[in-house]
Amino acid sequence: MNTLRQSNIDKLPQETFDVFIVGGGINGAVSAAALAAKGARVALIDQGDFAGATSSNSSNLAWGGIKYLESHEYGLVYKLCKSRNHLMRSYPSTVKEIRFLTSIQRGFRFPPWLVFLGTGLYWVMGRFFTRMPRYLSKQAIKKIEPVINTDNVSGGFEYSDSYLYDNDARFVFNFIRSSMSYGCIAANYVELIKSEQQDGIWVSQVNDRISGKQITIRSKTMINATGPYVDKVNQINQQPTQHHHVFSKGIHLIVNRLTEHNKVLTFFADDGRLFFVIPMGPKTCIGTTDTQVEKPESNVTAQDRAFVLSNVNKLLDLAHPLTDQDIIAERCGVRPLAIDGTGGKADWVQLSRKHAIDINKNTGYLSIFGGKLTDCINVGNEVADLIRQCGITLPYAAHKWYGEPDDSVKNEFYHRATLMGLDALTPATSSEPLSQRFWRRYGRNAINMLEQIRENPSMAELLIKKAEYLRVEVEHAAKREMVTKLSDFLRRRSKISLVVPHQDIINAPGLVEACKILFADQWQAKLQEYIDEHQDNPL
Repeated sequence: MNTLRQSNIDKLPQETFDVFIVGGGINGAVSAAALAAKGARVALIDQGDFAGATSSNSSNLAWGGIKYLESHEYGLVYKLCKSRNHLMRSYPSTVKEIRFLTSIQRGFRFPPWLVFLGTGLYWVMGRFFTRMPRYLSKQAIKKIEPVINTDNVSGGFEYSDSYLYDNDARFVFNFIRSSMSYGCIAANYVELIKSEQQDGIWVSQVNDRISGKQITIRSKTMINATGPYVDKVNQINQQPTQHHHVFSKGIHLIVNRLTEHNKVLTFFADDGRLFFVIPMGPKTCIGTTDTQVEKPESNVTAQDRAFVLSNVNKLLDLAHPLTDQDIIAERCGVRPLAIDGTGGKADWVQLSRKHAIDINKNTGYLSIFGGKLTDCINVGNEVADLIRQCGITLPYAAHKWYGEPDDSVKNEFYHRATLMGLDALTPATSSEPLSQRFWRRYGRNAINMLEQIRENPSMAELLIKKAEYLRVEVEHAAKREMVTKLSDFLRRRSKISLVVPHQDIINAPGLVEACKILFADQWQAKLQEYIDEHQDNPL
């Protein structure tokens, strides 16, 4: 049994919370982390797993929005660059600078030198925080990265932004985990049925989708942070808002690594939009698409795959063209784009990912629209300020709720890791030393994991080949990460299902052992549930 989840489920109806958050994506996660750290009593639910939708299907980039220069949204770019820099300073092990190598094709709407001038402006707006951009000739591009097909290239450049070393869902979950450490009562697979105010208190009926049990949650205020489902939840709760969402579907394909260079290769696809070839550990992530859709639910179509494969085969000089058989995994998410008003007729090309928060101070109800990973710290701080305006006292309003532990904790971890020779235990298939990985994923909790390996060397065993997850990490996930379904672990707490082919996972001798650790006597049912869920589409 998932004791952490069951304990939280039992606590949900036991008190009147200061804040009840619906949605465990990036907006809900940072709201919970900020409010709980500042002393509010917080509850959070998600109808699926934490970061189960948009927040686990991004490009894994934390960037300053260089593309918005073309639409002259200089204020937004300035703000996003500031947010990116702050994120890089706050999470130096997770949010890292990476070079973007951009090729401009002949016939593009702007000449390479003009686009390059834009990178200079971008660098200035980013306060010179990253390495300087540089202009590249066609010949220089080919020399730096031979895999690029330069036949139709007129020039290009290199500039810097940042990316998430681990997957986006892991980054989001760490905010959920942080909020729980500050007292937030969070639970996944709990669905909102409806909410209404009774004598100034929000009374919400929710359904535990695992047990089928209905629960009543009471709160003084309420935050709708359901991402692409914000409008739907507001309709259920009869809450009018100024902003609404339109949807853009984006997909990525994961394939074996196409180049050994650790750069993001950037192009403009056939439709004129940005197209990336992104390092993902031992694999490569390619995409994305940008397709207007009417509903939050979507999936990868044959047309989507053909578009991405056609572009990558055209833009790269590969020994063999990529086909459907080369796809290891797929990512498909719907970007919720905030629009002002009810018409839904906004200029699609001009829409950006900027967030908006609508508030009804009389009822204490907030709705968060849009947003992206780069701006997440700002969202958490804004939400905390707005909740105070709704009359909720935050006893520790000045408490810093984000960022990695300070250097004294980090130095102590690395000292202990060095003394026990942790990095010597790093599996040959790992893309980085164990000490680096442990600190980035687990922070101060990594010290306890060192002790577990010291006491029991089998804890350093790699259960699933090429998975970059040791037994001790699976044990940690079972106790502290609310893994309710096997896909929660394989897809979101880790990126195993993104970098290891589905059949290799199913056939891995250690998968059964991992399931036993995660689910105890329910392991067979949970494993079969995962197999059944992926029977029709293993990607």
